[in-house]
Amino acid sequence: MKPARVPPPRACHSCLEISLKESTLLVTGATGFIGSHVVRLLLKVGDAKVVAGNSSGSQRNLDDVQDKLEMARADIGSFTSVLRMVEKYRPRTIYHIGAMLAPACDADPEAGIRANALGTYHILEAARLFGVQQVIFAGSMSVFSGAYARESVLDDFSMTRPDFIYGAAKLFSENIGLFYKRQYGFDYRGLRLPNVIGPGTQTHGYLEYFNKTIEESAKGNAYSLYVAPHITIPVMYIHDAARAFVELAAAPIERIKTVNYIVLGPTPFPTAEELVQTVTAKIPGARLDFQIDQKVSDLIESVTARPFEDKYARQEWGWRHRYSVKDIVDEFLARVKGRAGD
Repeated sequence: MKPARVPPPRACHSCLEISLKESTLLVTGATGFIGSHVVRLLLKVGDAKVVAGNSSGSQRNLDDVQDKLEMARADIGSFTSVLRMVEKYRPRTIYHIGAMLAPACDADPEAGIRANALGTYHILEAARLFGVQQVIFAGSMSVFSGAYARESVLDDFSMTRPDFIYGAAKLFSENIGLFYKRQYGFDYRGLRLPNVIGPGTQTHGYLEYFNKTIEESAKGNAYSLYVAPHITIPVMYIHDAARAFVELAAAPIERIKTVNYIVLGPTPFPTAEELVQTVTAKIPGARLDFQIDQKVSDLIESVTARPFEDKYARQEWGWRHRYSVKDIVDEFLARVKGRAGD
């Protein structure tokens, strides 16, 4: 059943309005691409103690702010490890972002299930045991892969029937979050993220062509897109993504009806050909071509062939993206070339 329509909240003009004083916030996957940006934003918007959790102990992506936070090493696939971390810090909110990416899950399904499905259960149960007030989960629009929904436009109540490990584990995590919310009155909330892009990511996935097209061109390197020119994917710039986590966490609980939310960047989604045209307009000498991996291209199209909408996030807690495709390319290129600061 779809939730009743609620009046839209006032737009959040500044995340600085969020009060984070005298609290501890824990971010899993904190040294990863998305996690490190969430950490940085949390450090900017309040006085909370921020704990950066990761499994390797590496401080990659956070070297210049490590004096402002505390690092916590924990393997989310190990319940004992998670329990120790949560018991030690007793955070008010956990931003659960740590996960294994889709290709790695396909290569090692058992490890993918342990990290992405059991890992979320470990976080939620530890949160319940040690009095954490809120868990914000980094979900994925991959939950819609393989569903072949009949709707012409997909939203948060469309069919979810993912047919690969990453999407299945993300869907499991959403559903067990809903269980904790119902069974224990727990404040669980989730984002269904599109492809999050920006300079500096070290990870690789099926959708990395969007990021690589911009980054390799900025570096003067040739790059071959492995998808067909007509392929579209939902994209969001990293600063929009980090802001979505903080704004969702700050939304009044009485407005959270849908719980797991699609959030989108610019729409309609850009095709691969449009991306190439946007980049070459900025870098006329960019060496870009198409060498299509049909299996991967078809897999991506099975997820993104229909339009999506994020109306529930917009209606219930005022989500609005700020970066257009042109803005994304401009900002990305400026940062790669060292002309823009954080």
